[in-house]
Amino acid sequence: MSNHSNAVATGDGAPFSMKAIMGPLMAVVVGMIMVILDSTVMNIALPTLMDDFKASVNTMQWSITAYTLALSAVIPLAGWLTDRFGAKQIFLITIFLFAAGSLLCSFATTPEQLIIYRIIQGIGGGMVQPIGMAIIFKLAPPNKQGAVMGMLGIPMMLGPALGPVLGGYLLEYATWHWIFLINLPIGVIAILVGLRYLPKVERRSVPALDFWGMLLAPIAFATLSYAVSEGGKDWGSINTIVSLIVGSIALVLFILVELNHKQPLLELRVFRSADFTIGIITSWLMFMALFGSFLFVPMYMQQVFHYAPLKTGFMILPQVAMTGVFMPIGGKLFDKFGARAVCVIGIAFVAAGMFYMSQIQADSGAGYVITATMIMGVGMGLSMMPVNTHILKAAPRRLVDRVTPLTSAAQQVVVSFAVAGLASYLSTRMADHMATSKGDQGVSLVAAFGDTFFIAACIAVAGALLAIALRKPKTSEDDGTEGVHAPVMMGH
Repeated sequence: MSNHSNAVATGDGAPFSMKAIMGPLMAVVVGMIMVILDSTVMNIALPTLMDDFKASVNTMQWSITAYTLALSAVIPLAGWLTDRFGAKQIFLITIFLFAAGSLLCSFATTPEQLIIYRIIQGIGGGMVQPIGMAIIFKLAPPNKQGAVMGMLGIPMMLGPALGPVLGGYLLEYATWHWIFLINLPIGVIAILVGLRYLPKVERRSVPALDFWGMLLAPIAFATLSYAVSEGGKDWGSINTIVSLIVGSIALVLFILVELNHKQPLLELRVFRSADFTIGIITSWLMFMALFGSFLFVPMYMQQVFHYAPLKTGFMILPQVAMTGVFMPIGGKLFDKFGARAVCVIGIAFVAAGMFYMSQIQADSGAGYVITATMIMGVGMGLSMMPVNTHILKAAPRRLVDRVTPLTSAAQQVVVSFAVAGLASYLSTRMADHMATSKGDQGVSLVAAFGDTFFIAACIAVAGALLAIALRKPKTSEDDGTEGVHAPVMMGH
């Protein structure tokens, strides 16, 4: 079996056939589906978890924030660990960790337990996609890489479409515990198929691990996320100030360590390119705004419209469909016109959908929400690939293989900030409106969500304005294959 796998891996000898690569491909696709499904299910499950644990949105959002921070911490380690211990071994260990974390999550009896177990999930989940992609990329011969990598697009599109519906079904007809327990059989299948079919890739000599970078990054990002969350309630509180100081010091030290390390955890030197910096900040603003729709639209439908989780899941499908339809269109427009025009228009659509949602009323109905989310889906489809491809093309060519871990990790950190900040803002606005509406909870909830969507829309507008500064990178790049790896947000 191993000889056969190596023949496929090198692309030598017998003519390549998709049948020969189906075993490894299945292992990676099943693993990726498990992780992406779980992430999208959480957005639907949050209101149920808040009710069951009798916890506020500000507390329960940490089940998402802690997970995304854990993801961001381990993504940069994926390359080093696979070189040191072998891709097959690390891939199987990460699947096991994710499944074990899922099992623990299903036993959680307090919000704190759930948050800790979600961190274990995140440590496993963060490496599944980058390692899986790297394995499959190396197995495919150069003239077939596009077609083979295209197969990995299936879980990226299926996960966000199936996650909310499957999650809604389990929440409605079983209990929330099953949104985690369902990962166990999927994880077992991924491990068994992986043990049987994944090729053994020889280990390489690796540079010394960036220990200080590995230590400082989670401290900096976790304390800053906590500061943003607490700041939504009171920027003058001792918790907020101490967290800001600790996080800022850790961040400065992290940046200094990374800039002076020969093989840093995150290649921050790439920020010397102005085109890269403008591109990545544009993508951050877009993802911060989009997370408003991923997290708060399902919450709105369940808490204001009182829709069942399954109905909520089906209502999110049109947004996913629009994203899927407009992604290839965005790619073709990028090839023809470059990043600027496509990103400005795409992010403007995201902003328009958010502004439309900010005007929602308790009696607006399902059609209103579907229209708003479809507008956002169009914007997401148009802008996601162009902005990711621009970032890769804007990076100095010698650093391009270090850019995907940087963009993926940074994206998770930004999402964790957005979740913490927007959830805290929603709680604060809810309390403010309760005071002015003489305790009318329904009116207060609608007004608080409207304010939160408005803030998300303003963030998107900032992204669209910044996208005007995007230009074709000065150096001509030929890293077309890299574009395939551009990280896709859908998983969170």
